[in-house]
Amino acid sequence: MESLLLSGVRVLDLSRVLAGPLCSMMLGDLGASVIKVERPGLGDETRGWGPPFAEDGQSAYFRSVNRNKMSLVADFVDPADRELVIGLIADADIVLENFLPGALARSGIDADALLARNSRLIWCTISGFGPSSLRPGYDFVVQAESGWMAITGEPGGDPMKAGVAMVDVTTGKDAAIGILAVLAARERAGAAGLSVAQRRVHVTLQSSAVAALVNVAQNTLVTGAEAARWGNAHANLVPYQLFRAADRPFVLAVGSDPQWVAAMQAIGCPDLAADPALATNAGRLANRARVVSALAQHFAADTAAAWMERLDRAGVPCGLVRSVTEAVAQRLHDKDFSVTEAARVGLPPLWNGSVRLAPPHHGEQSVTVREKGWSSFGNRP
Repeated sequence: MESLLLSGVRVLDLSRVLAGPLCSMMLGDLGASVIKVERPGLGDETRGWGPPFAEDGQSAYFRSVNRNKMSLVADFVDPADRELVIGLIADADIVLENFLPGALARSGIDADALLARNSRLIWCTISGFGPSSLRPGYDFVVQAESGWMAITGEPGGDPMKAGVAMVDVTTGKDAAIGILAVLAARERAGAAGLSVAQRRVHVTLQSSAVAALVNVAQNTLVTGAEAARWGNAHANLVPYQLFRAADRPFVLAVGSDPQWVAAMQAIGCPDLAADPALATNAGRLANRARVVSALAQHFAADTAAAWMERLDRAGVPCGLVRSVTEAVAQRLHDKDFSVTEAARVGLPPLWNGSVRLAPPHHGEQSVTVREKGWSSFGNRP
């Protein structure tokens, strides 16, 4: 079997909950050797975030972001355990953590000192609000404070959070990108190496969330107007929203003027396609209510599958509103992954990743790691 892209890269994961564990799982999927260090007793908080719990007692939440790791239980207050962790850091490529500022240093694990000691070490810190803030970072709080909830939900309704902890997910992916960038720079630098500052990656939930506002933020900067909630519609495109067919809802996403013409011809609305007032997206925005009303009435006359078939044939973006069960089943089918395997190790990895280790039980590999250290994974390729 060909080596995975990050084979031989060593990651010591001191993080917990979602953003950090997702990041380390992504690195593990790509071949990195990951040791997850957990506190005695409870371990990662998400081990108790259920139900649902699997038959072996693991929470579904924990399983979703912790495969391809070994679990080591260590108490930073204990001198022997602290030295064990420092020893692992000495031979690691990457340390990932999400402790509050100063907490690790007070336990005798000083990032700057360890970076100075190991010239190849990359240190990634994930925080809620930056290195000077002692506020704990939780996805829900950051969704509220970063503008996400203000633009999510039906017009006139309450602000609404996303159904998935997308701030944590986005931040975890941003952390992975930052780590991979430094890893690539380290290899290019060769013997010259990188400075301590260059090997520090600091990602915050707040910054990732605000950056993810992308076009919505830019709209407010350009216009000076506050962003509104559009429900399942789009602030800048029409028609780009949910419609109800005779049997179930689906979405239509017209992203260009040619797509508008193609869509109207495909569904049998040539009058709308020929209307000069609707020929451009700006015109359709100005006539949003008329366009949406006409299409809603039209789509109610047939099934979603019928409309999807016509729109697909015309090359117009559209999609069924699937349940989570339907969406997961499609993903498993595409990756030739069984439901049983997905329930055991999480959804199939992206890119060219692989699943080599199931999510570990609390401290499952403590004895092995204490005896063998990084060689628990075998020698570097």
